[in-house]
Amino acid sequence: MAMEATFRERRNSRSFSSSVSLSAVFFDLDNTLVETRRADSQTCRKLTEELNREYGIPEDASAKITATYLKQFRKCPDNATLTLDAWRTILWNKALGYKYSHLAKKIYERWLYLRYHYMMLAPNTVSMLRQFRKKYLLGLITNGPSNAQWEKIQKLSLEQYFDIILVSGDLPWEKPEAEIFQKACHFLKVRPEECIMVGDKLETDILGGIEAGLYGTVWIPTMDKPRLSVDDPKPDFTIRYITELLRILERGPNAPELEDCSSNGSDGS
Repeated sequence: MAMEATFRERRNSRSFSSSVSLSAVFFDLDNTLVETRRADSQTCRKLTEELNREYGIPEDASAKITATYLKQFRKCPDNATLTLDAWRTILWNKALGYKYSHLAKKIYERWLYLRYHYMMLAPNTVSMLRQFRKKYLLGLITNGPSNAQWEKIQKLSLEQYFDIILVSGDLPWEKPEAEIFQKACHFLKVRPEECIMVGDKLETDILGGIEAGLYGTVWIPTMDKPRLSVDDPKPDFTIRYITELLRILERGPNAPELEDCSSNGSDGS
């Protein structure tokens, strides 16, 4: 596998030297590679409509049911003593309340289908990953419970795109701890200074990449965190969409300018 691309520009005090080749690209999963929060919101909006239309549940009650479920699910997406199916069905049972609890299993199954329908990788993201695999080793490094994260990985068929996948729930460390990045580097037989990290969370993805001594970091802002604060870890690049990574790694003389860490307005999408 050819590892020829290099960063060609200095974007802040952590310079990108053109003399260093890039060997591996590490990606975060949620809200980076896949738009988890958006997919969950879309799923609940769709379910709100279906609860009203197909089951005759009043619109305001339907909205309250799906909002209650989403809040509890985000608060506690996994329960170590139960299967994912069992835990989520319990959450739906509670959200539906006594009057509609008999629908819990059916609504959960519909939620699961819709969730992964909305979470599927966009075609241009798939194309980007396939292009990168011709030049780089690719890693997926995600924090979260093992069962919940591996469900996403398998349902979205992500294994085909990556040379290593690390889920913090399987390990004694999580981002931003340097050890999880070091494990990926060791497995891929590359040095940290030959790798970059791409993610949406400054406190885990960007800070972790910096502290692990990676070659560079790329930040994708979210609606919750659209801009850098003074005390935030400083990424080397800021991009709005994951596919803009192509323009960083394969910059030509006529490539459009990208935002650097001092100017990172974003629409949060």
